[in-house]
Amino acid sequence: MTDTEPKPDDPAAAARSGAPVRESAVERRILDAALRQFAERGFDRTSVQGIVEAAEVTKGALYHYFDSKDDLLYEIYHSLIARQLADLGDVLSRGLPPREAVRAVLGGLIRSTAAHIDEAKVFSREMHRLDSARMRSIRADRRRYHVTFRGLVEQGQRDGVFSDATPAETVTIVALGMVNQMPSWYRADGPKPADRLADEVTGFVMAALDQRRV
Repeated sequence: MTDTEPKPDDPAAAARSGAPVRESAVERRILDAALRQFAERGFDRTSVQGIVEAAEVTKGALYHYFDSKDDLLYEIYHSLIARQLADLGDVLSRGLPPREAVRAVLGGLIRSTAAHIDEAKVFSREMHRLDSARMRSIRADRRRYHVTFRGLVEQGQRDGVFSDATPAETVTIVALGMVNQMPSWYRADGPKPADRLADEVTGFVMAALDQRRV
C-alpha cells in the first residue's frame, strides 16, 4: 500500500482497495460459514473443522483459497471495505456537487454498514488478532475513505455551500466515527430501519454544514 493520499476527485483511486474481492461461489460459501461461526462462537472457539462442516466443503478446498483463520477474518473485513470504497467511487464518478455527494456517500455508507452489520461486528470484535501487515492494509483502506470524504467537505467549504465554522477534518471524524461505532449499538431487527437512520444522520450532518444556518 502506498502512503500517498488519493485525490478526493479521483474515483479510480477512491475505489481501489488493494486486492480483488473473493467472488467464487465456494469462496463466498466458506466466508459466509466463517462469519456465522465467528459471530456465534468467537474467533478463538471457532475451528477450521467447524468452518468446513458449516460450509459443506473439505479442508483441502478451504486451504486452496485461504491460508488460515486469520486470512478468513481479514477477507470478511476486506469484502466490507472494498464494497464501501466501490460505492464511494461510484458516487464520485457521477460528478455530483459537494452537497449531493456528501449526502449520497454518507447515506450509502450507513445503509451498507447496516446491511452487513454482522461482518462489521465480527471485525470490530476480532480485528486485534490480525498481523501487522494486514493491519497496515486495513488502516490504508480506512484512511483512503477518510481522506476522500474529507475532500468532499473541503470542496463544499471552498465553494461556499458549506459552513467552514468547523474544520473538514473534524466533520469527517464525527460523521465517519458514528458509522464506525454502529457495530456496538445497531441491530438489524431494531426499531429503526436503516433507511430512516441514514436519512436522520445525513440530515443532521447536512444541517451542521449548511452555510445558511444561524
